[in-house]
Amino acid sequence: MIFLDAAATTPVRREVLDAMWPYLSGEFGNTSSHHSLGESAAAALADARASVAAALGCRPGEVVFTSGGTEADNLAVKGIALARQAADPCLDRVLVSAVEHPAVEESARYLAKYHGFTVDVVAVDRDGLVSPEAFAAALRPGTAVASIMYANNEVGTVQPVAELAALARDRGIPLHTDAVQAAGWQPLDVRGLGVDALSISGHKLGAPKGCGALYVRSRTPLEPLVHGGGQERGRRSGTSNVAGAVGLATALSLVQTRQPEEAERVTALRDAFIRAILSSVPGAELTGHPVHRLPSVASFCFPGTSGESVLLELERQGVVCSSGSACAAGSDEPSPVLTAMGVPAAVAQTAVRFSFDASVTREDLDTAARAVAAAVAGVRSLGTR
Repeated sequence: MIFLDAAATTPVRREVLDAMWPYLSGEFGNTSSHHSLGESAAAALADARASVAAALGCRPGEVVFTSGGTEADNLAVKGIALARQAADPCLDRVLVSAVEHPAVEESARYLAKYHGFTVDVVAVDRDGLVSPEAFAAALRPGTAVASIMYANNEVGTVQPVAELAALARDRGIPLHTDAVQAAGWQPLDVRGLGVDALSISGHKLGAPKGCGALYVRSRTPLEPLVHGGGQERGRRSGTSNVAGAVGLATALSLVQTRQPEEAERVTALRDAFIRAILSSVPGAELTGHPVHRLPSVASFCFPGTSGESVLLELERQGVVCSSGSACAAGSDEPSPVLTAMGVPAAVAQTAVRFSFDASVTREDLDTAARAVAAAVAGVRSLGTR
């Protein structure tokens, strides 16, 4: 099997498992317990926090461990908006892009439905990019928080986050970015990016599902969403997942150490794969920005097919990929990301996404490209009979 669905999840790295194992076995203490087992767990959690902070270029106290990217996005968007509104009731707007992950989109809808916020949506161009001009125009007075995805999980387009953050900062508006897909491929230095909050998720990096983190700049107001024992400095209560934090820290350290070299190598493989698909599949359309995109994502529409039918045929040939976001799997509706980019609904339903981790090889992608050409031709031929 050739696994080309890394944007959905990745296998757990052996180094990560080895780092986690002591905290799943002998060192099983609760960080809140005042005995040796608890103190050992607390020390491991502190070390993990410091490691994540080093990878993000921030202070350890600015890192909040969560259950993953979805919780981190919810905490950032809802937590900042609610805290700022509590201090100033005139702050009752939220700004998001038209191509956000559902975790951000639904958080904004929640604020509108239950807390009276107005949700402003900034459009994207045909490549999925948010222009700084459009973003600046959408930063209206009363905006409590803005959230713009660093890199899109369906088409791979990378946004000019640093430029957008500077525009938001000039207006005194906190900017959150969902960096779940960008982590491991793009720089995550939060000072360089200029963002006020940033979300990451372990299972996109070679850590297990169920662990993630949110960076929150010091002095950024944040209302907790989970109340209880006051863990994570009162920002996210619940018994600390020490093993998960250690796994996330280990995985993030590994990918960040190798990021420049791996990104360059995988980008070259991705570009060769894109050329092979476009030259061998008549009518194939690349989606997302041709240059400003993740090294790990190549996504296409194949007019005259059904994306799901192509997926089934590819899996029969040993190539596993997806038709878009794993969070929308099973939906009959066209991708909101593609329709926001101006792709007609009928064409959007022919989408197929190929996403890789750093273990991908040229042979894998050459084999996959041949399989795609055969699968699309086969599905099209069935449709003409």
